[in-house]
Amino acid sequence: MRVNKPFSPESPASEIYRYELSIVIPCLNEAETLETCIKKAQWYLSEYNICGEIIIADNGSTDGSQEIAAQMGVQVVHVQEKGYGSALQGGIAAAKGNYIIMGDADNSYDFSKLTPFLEKLRAGYDLVMGNRFQGGIKPGAMPPLHKYLGNPVLTWIGRLLFPSPCGDFHCGLRGFRTAAIKQLDLRTTGMEFASEMVVKASIYKMRITEVPTTLSPDGRTRPPHLRSWRDGWRHLRFLLLYSPRWLFLYPGAVLMIIGLIIGLWLLPGPRGIFNIHTLLYAATAIIVGFQAVTFSVFTKVFAISEGLLPEDRRLNRVFSHINLELGLIVGSALSLIGIAASIYAFGVWGRHLFGALDPSKIMRIAIPAVTSLALGFQIILSSFFLSVLKLRRQ
Repeated sequence: MRVNKPFSPESPASEIYRYELSIVIPCLNEAETLETCIKKAQWYLSEYNICGEIIIADNGSTDGSQEIAAQMGVQVVHVQEKGYGSALQGGIAAAKGNYIIMGDADNSYDFSKLTPFLEKLRAGYDLVMGNRFQGGIKPGAMPPLHKYLGNPVLTWIGRLLFPSPCGDFHCGLRGFRTAAIKQLDLRTTGMEFASEMVVKASIYKMRITEVPTTLSPDGRTRPPHLRSWRDGWRHLRFLLLYSPRWLFLYPGAVLMIIGLIIGLWLLPGPRGIFNIHTLLYAATAIIVGFQAVTFSVFTKVFAISEGLLPEDRRLNRVFSHINLELGLIVGSALSLIGIAASIYAFGVWGRHLFGALDPSKIMRIAIPAVTSLALGFQIILSSFFLSVLKLRRQ
């Protein structure tokens, strides 16, 4: 059912969109509750005189869900690629509303109470998130594992990694401007679609707010599609992959600093129980840390080139001073230092007629030499690889 009432928004979107609001409901075998959700959405559009449409983004239902939606006069969009994100992407692509409000088809959200979302959208916000922890979670509506661990922890990590005001990253009821959300080029196909929307909107500095939302118990008798540990890991994996700083840069920088401090401390001689064995671990920390830092740069450049992340002005300023030639010079210099130190260590061995040496002394030359050689070659190879990545951007 489409409610065709006059639509005259103040924004220029009136020339583009046929409706003010599209209500998009992803669906996969939701025959038990779909009719109730549609009735509530239809009542809301009619009761509040809103020019809108209802879209059921069906992901291959075999229980008659599609027929139920068609009989009730709403648009059914058939999405072939499986997954929560795929279904929503199909529904969003078909929407003709200036605003979209999406919600699950299990009757856990009340489609007759969408006014707080629509008011915020009319006020100019790009993304309006529901917050179940503010609005209330009814008994039995959310498993304890999700309520006390999964959602709070993943939301805390999301807010730590990204500048987001959202207190409930995974609320299934949310609204957004159609034009704004399409600019984000959302790509994930599974449950992590919910995180991708919040993360990208935060990265692109869109106007985000949230409203209290009540979560009711699932109205279905069958188990939910959500798989706690699998989908929780997919959310966490997405958050980490979209934050090269926290995944690579910060851990790598910490490793390098710790390794350098310990290495300089142990280089003159033993410090109690700490000897050359600790020095070897310190050198390894420097090499691994440097590799992690370079991975952060590679990931960021690739993500920007592919349109996954926006341009970074700070990174561009760094690249204006650092190029392939400078990397080759620095890498070659470190390699030469390593070669020179190795030749010196070989000379020391020669002066002892290539016999047994005191490991505590000779290793204090060999370990820094090998570290310099490794870092030098890493810088040279990384400079070439980074230049290849930058070709795409140029």
